[in-house]
Amino acid sequence: MPRPRKPASPFRYFNSSPEVIRLAVLMYVRFPLSLRNV
Repeated sequence: MPRPRKPASPFRYFNSSPEVIRLAVLMYVRFPLSLRNV
């Protein structure tokens, strides 16, 4: 019996939860490590 398909989410290709991505964004904002600042 096939399982119903889940709606496509932007996190389907990442093996992480939205909380981890939110934390990564928070750290990026707190410690801006972009190429122009290096």
